[in-house]
Amino acid sequence: MRKLLGILGVLALLRGAACLVTGFTALDVGPVRPPGFLDGLEICAGITLLVPGFAPFAVAESRKSG
Repeated sequence: MRKLLGILGVLALLRGAACLVTGFTALDVGPVRPPGFLDGLEICAGITLLVPGFAPFAVAESRKSG
């Protein structure tokens, strides 16, 4: 369960960072490209993904192993 939460957190953080890169640099290539409905909202989407992206790490740390 801890590994799954860690993977979900990393994916959310990477996707949020990619949206911020797209918003600030207008880089629209490869996996950095956000979905079409987010045109013009890349920075808001990036922040929205980054903030809850830390939550799985907090939950994984609070769970006791064993």
